[in-house]
Amino acid sequence: MARKLEKIRNIGIIAHIDAGKTTVTERMLYMSGAKHRAGEVDKGTTTTDDDSEEQERGITIYSACVTFEWRDVHVNLLDTPGHVDFTAEVERCLRVLDGAVVVFSAREGVEAQSETVWRQADRYRVPRIAFINKLDREGADFQTVFDEIATRLQANPVAIQIPIGEGPAHFDNAFRGVVDLVSMKLLTFDESEVTRADIPEELQDEAEMWRDVMLDKLYSYSDELMELALQESPIPESLLKRVIREATIQMQIQPVLCGSALHLMGVPPLLDAVADYLPSPAEMPPVEGTGVDKKGAKQQLLRKPEAGEPFCGLVFKVIPAKTGDLSWVRIYSGELKANSRALNPGKDKKENIAQLWQLHATKKEQQVEVASAGDIVGVIGLRGTITGDTLCDTRAPILLESIEFPETVMSMAIEPESTTERKKLEETLELLLRQDPTLRVKTGETGQTLISGMGELHLEIIKHRLLRDFSLKVKFHKPQVSYRETVDHAVEVTGVCERMINGQQLFAKVSLKLEPTDVEGTGVLVLSQCPPETLPGEILSLLIDELNAHGEGGGLIAGYPLMKLRVTVLGGDAGEDEPNELAFKMAVSDAFTKGLEQGGKVLLEPIMKVDIVTPEDYVGDFVGDLQQRRAIISKTENRGRLTAIEAQVPLSELFGYSSAMRSLSQGRAGCSMEPLEYAPAPPDIVRAHEI
Repeated sequence: MARKLEKIRNIGIIAHIDAGKTTVTERMLYMSGAKHRAGEVDKGTTTTDDDSEEQERGITIYSACVTFEWRDVHVNLLDTPGHVDFTAEVERCLRVLDGAVVVFSAREGVEAQSETVWRQADRYRVPRIAFINKLDREGADFQTVFDEIATRLQANPVAIQIPIGEGPAHFDNAFRGVVDLVSMKLLTFDESEVTRADIPEELQDEAEMWRDVMLDKLYSYSDELMELALQESPIPESLLKRVIREATIQMQIQPVLCGSALHLMGVPPLLDAVADYLPSPAEMPPVEGTGVDKKGAKQQLLRKPEAGEPFCGLVFKVIPAKTGDLSWVRIYSGELKANSRALNPGKDKKENIAQLWQLHATKKEQQVEVASAGDIVGVIGLRGTITGDTLCDTRAPILLESIEFPETVMSMAIEPESTTERKKLEETLELLLRQDPTLRVKTGETGQTLISGMGELHLEIIKHRLLRDFSLKVKFHKPQVSYRETVDHAVEVTGVCERMINGQQLFAKVSLKLEPTDVEGTGVLVLSQCPPETLPGEILSLLIDELNAHGEGGGLIAGYPLMKLRVTVLGGDAGEDEPNELAFKMAVSDAFTKGLEQGGKVLLEPIMKVDIVTPEDYVGDFVGDLQQRRAIISKTENRGRLTAIEAQVPLSELFGYSSAMRSLSQGRAGCSMEPLEYAPAPPDIVRAHEI
């Protein structure tokens, strides 16, 4: 798999649900010659949506990797889901990508999940280009979507193409091609053929206006470009492309292209833009990680994207199988060879690299002997390595930053019909946990197994897999909201242990401060302000470990996990005796319980950000319905003939909302939601959950 780094593109296709990501991917495969026939999402014949659940629902659930050649460039492309319940698939892909194509629907524009994936790409510093799709649809509006990219995403879009016409074929001004503002040519499309022609006179003024806007933005990034403009000299196309490329890679601009992927219109220029403007692994900064120097102290390390560097890579997805998991690995430096050994530094464990595979969709395509920096490969042979783990050269350890996933917001109880089924269920859930890092599994004292996920659709998919794919005989209960607990106000408490155990008098005192905080995430943030002379170091470490363990337990309202809670160790006392570990464990437990009691018990409920787009006639009905659901309406705005409503709604009020939305609008409204925060629940909800 030895390739020139400059000729590799590791890219992702990201967007809101139904913007056309999978169709764009299919047409790219077809245009590149990697497929002889373009698949259809509606017919379930696409390459990347190869799961039966995806084909039935017409949506992407699992990220898929495909590879193809375009011009002289090798493209590793990851197609990702658009539904918020599967945002972890986008998260793990963006963590390892060098560039992205963000797809927008020309009719719906920038939607809720568009904002989410854009923020994710910002967080991982991923350069991107935008593709305004579906210009052949009724209601398509290139200018409005272009403006929304700037205003709603705080982006700096630069149009390098504009559409000729908008709307379906029977419209007078139907979408029929694009003007390339870099070459100033008219591009028309007939199946896989692209015809380049001079711009007709009637389109010349509009094209010149858009080109001037493009150049005005680009002057800021190139003195050479500015000098040519001041001299009124012709600007070479090669210079324009170089400036666009450099500004895109530096994340200063986002080039905007347009078309209709379903009809192959605009896809070849989009592939050209991937090759021309998105970075190769060689243009990405060295990957950062932590290591240990000769004295055992932690140090920051860098690995350049070069084959001569020591090997390091990140496992970003695992497809489990009883015959051996297929782990997807992005190689950042060095080379990885089949039949070799690698170190998992996070677990301090060596792993066998039995086989290396080139990936196609979610399957193995071609076995390879060696993979180098910049490659994305499938590895068979790993046993203890999971998503987010680092693999590296055993002689040059480095630990890369892992992948963080959002907290679950919804749970569902499962009960197996027999002991045999229980064992099968445990094995199956263990397999699913390796695949899905946002799935959580907990077994209750009653024998019920509680699975937690990102939303109704996420849990529904898990349920169908257990029943259909694994043929388990289990009973499912209705999904429940995943609540959390914290304290209302800061409190300082002292826990005491004064007990006689096995004839030995035990004594210890521990002082703690518990206070609410805005830090998200399950568990507690444990700090120490304990004077060094008060307690021995090993006892202080013990207290911190105990508090972390208590933080992973539940609160006092209903035993829900704790969050948004900071606990500070203020001091401790062992009296005149030698410090006893058991005594301090009991004292810290006493102090923690007192703190939860005296700090004021608070039940936190998940709040969702809900975006509704509806014809204006139904706005009043939606506002009234949302108010009954304890919603706070953040804003409403007009988008052409439609009105967008943004609201914050407790998740417990949103079960089955898609059905309610259809009945309110006669099926004409659209809705999307994503987790926003955890906020205090009202007293009646608290009373209903108290033990």
